Order: sequence, then C-alpha cells, then structure tokens
Amino acid sequence: MVRVLGPDHPETLTARNNLAHWRGHAGDAAGAAAAFADLLEHAVRVLGPDHPDTLTARSNLAHWRGHAGDAAGAAAAFADLLEHAVRVLGPDHPDTLTARSNLAHWRGHAGDAAGAAAAFADLLEHTIRVLGPDHPHTLATRSNLADWRGEAGDAAGAAAAFADLLEHMVRVLGPDHPYTLTTRNNLARWQQQCAVNSGSAG
Repeated sequence: MVRVLGPDHPETLTARNNLAHWRGHAGDAAGAAAAFADLLEHAVRVLGPDHPDTLTARSNLAHWRGHAGDAAGAAAAFADLLEHAVRVLGPDHPDTLTARSNLAHWRGHAGDAAGAAAAFADLLEHTIRVLGPDHPHTLATRSNLADWRGEAGDAAGAAAAFADLLEHMVRVLGPDHPYTLTTRNNLARWQQQCAVNSGSAG
C-alpha cells in the first residue's frame, strides 16, 4: 500500500487501522496502542483533527492504551476525545455516547469506582432521552451503572438495580437471552455480596 498508493492514501490508512486492530486482538495490546498512535499522527495531518476517522483513531488508541495496562491514560484520552466529540458531533451523537461510556469504564478501572458510577448515571440520562429506555445501549448502561455502584461499596444498591434491570431484560429481550442471563448472574453476585456484608456486620 505504501509503495503503490503512498503513506497518506485512504486505503493505506485503513490498512494501518486493520493491522493495529488485529495486533491487539492477537494479544499485543501495547503494539496496538503504538500502531494507533502512529496512525493518529497520519490521520491528524491528512484528514484533520475533527474528521470522523481521526476521532475513531483517538478512540482506538485510548482503548488499547487501557488494555495495555494504562487505565489512567485511557481515561484521560477518552476525556479529551469526549470534548472533541461533543464539539464536533454534538452531545447526543452515538459516538459521543460511546465516548462517555468508555470514559466511565476506564475511570472505574483506574481506581475511581464512585466516579465511574456517577459518570454512568449521567450517561443513563442521555441514553434514555436519546435512545429510549428499552434500547440495548440503555440496558447496557444500566448494567454498568449497577456494577460500578457495587464496586464503589454499595452492594445493596447494585443488587436492587440489577433486580430492576432484570425485569426490563425479561420484558424486552426475553428470559433466555444471553444478556438476561448475564443480568441474573450479576444480580446473584451482588446479592451474595450483600449476604457476606451482612454476615460480617453481624
């Protein structure tokens, strides 16, 4: 691609993206992050900082930075990306909502469980308003909020949230859907944690 089309051709940039993607999925998260950092430089120079493909490269770089062990760096990168996405795409664009979700996720994995829960609570308001209460992304956001609420120390709140979510899942997806079964598992997990906490208190 580089020899025939040149380093800045759209198909060359796509090949760089795919190489980085599969390098990560082959187990080399650090290599993927480095490759996406290189791709981002090309994308900014060729396409500009606000092009959708540039924003995607930023997202992929942040994602693999987190999987390479730098959760705080991933959170910081998604915070920066979110500012770009809100300005360029608007607060309700699907990619902006995804950036909010990723920021909350990595904030939690960087050690700020309470901050992650707060961020998912804010995101949930957006998703309900934009996508509706029964959209899969809304249900996923409810699940993430409940989980991080538990990780922040509120096991009872997490169990209650998963119990409420389970009713939604059964109604929207059915009792045998994989997401419904995952929700049942999460509910059981936090109920068990409540029991452990109660026993410890006793």
